[in-house]
Amino acid sequence: MTALRTIVSRLGHVPAGIWTLGFVSMLMDVSSEMIHALLPIYMVTVLGTSTLAVGIIEGIAEATAAITKVFSGALSDWLGRRKDLAALGYGLAACTKPIFPLAPSIDWLVAARFIDRVGKGIRGAPRDALIADLAPPEVRGASFGLRQSLDTVGAFVGPLLAILLMLATANSFTTVFWIAVVPAFLSFFLIVFLVHEPERPAALRIVKSPLSRTELARLGAQYWWVVAIAAVFTLARFSEAFLLLRAQSVGLPVALVPGVLVLMNVAYALAAYPAGVLSDQMDRGTILVAGLLVLIASDLILASTTTTLGVSMGVALWGLHMGLTQGLMATLVADSAPSELRGTAYGVFNLVSGVALLAASIIAGGLWDAIGPRGTFLAGAAFAGLSLVGLRALDVGRQRRGAQ
Repeated sequence: MTALRTIVSRLGHVPAGIWTLGFVSMLMDVSSEMIHALLPIYMVTVLGTSTLAVGIIEGIAEATAAITKVFSGALSDWLGRRKDLAALGYGLAACTKPIFPLAPSIDWLVAARFIDRVGKGIRGAPRDALIADLAPPEVRGASFGLRQSLDTVGAFVGPLLAILLMLATANSFTTVFWIAVVPAFLSFFLIVFLVHEPERPAALRIVKSPLSRTELARLGAQYWWVVAIAAVFTLARFSEAFLLLRAQSVGLPVALVPGVLVLMNVAYALAAYPAGVLSDQMDRGTILVAGLLVLIASDLILASTTTTLGVSMGVALWGLHMGLTQGLMATLVADSAPSELRGTAYGVFNLVSGVALLAASIIAGGLWDAIGPRGTFLAGAAFAGLSLVGLRALDVGRQRRGAQ
């Protein structure tokens, strides 16, 4: 009960701007996940795309977002402003949503997905840096956890709406894609009119060349340790598109496949904020290890199961692992990076993670086409196991450097 009271009481200490940014993320995720929950199945069953192509498309889309974040984050440090770039990114993503129902071929879908991820890349690093600027240090983990939880609420409401609309429209992909346009524009209007950026402290150093070698060196060893940990973590997992395909492979009807993302994101949303509060009160590395162990369990279940119940268990654990790790990694960046370089720090962090995700998704797609889903998820468990060893080695190295 004491832990529950602490979790609830911390909500009142989170600034209003972070709550608003959480709802901005939630609405955009409702829109994006309504589309994303159906897109892999649409590409494979309607357009005849291979699962390897799905992996490549998803990996390139996320890598595009990650690369864009480097430049938008650095630009926000150079300008000393975060909100305008974040709003631009949300606006661009909203404007690309009508392309999905209008696309006549896979080329159009790839282009739409690419442009949508550019919007995500533009907004991601400035938004995270803005949260770090707004959050008091004593509730930094709770603030990132809350934003992540609200974002993830949108990530399960979107697929849930997709299921209901698919059932109501006799599997009309185009109708669902059109309805997804609405929350995207609501998200854009919310950040434009209700989010206010804090004043830049007068004593804060002005950054003229955020991506120069000198400035990157100023990020410090602790920050680069966090980046290395994030890369190892990301190699151990791949696009959630493969969770959808796994559910279909055990016989789940197409209209119910988005339920996979609903379940995953319910677990994610329920875990992210409590994990953030917990990270303000204990060693963050312990929580990261727990997240990796949960991922290994998820991969092993998804590799061996032949039932929808087994897939459900694996997917729920996958969501729990995300809740334990994703908001925490963003918090670690805020902890370790200088205030004037937070945009650059988040940009580089996401670039490295995006490249790792591209590699993981391509490997997963190739294994699926070559030997089936069992090989894909067993490989995921093996990478996660290696990540656990690497995490320990990196932690030991960090402790030795700190003792010198």
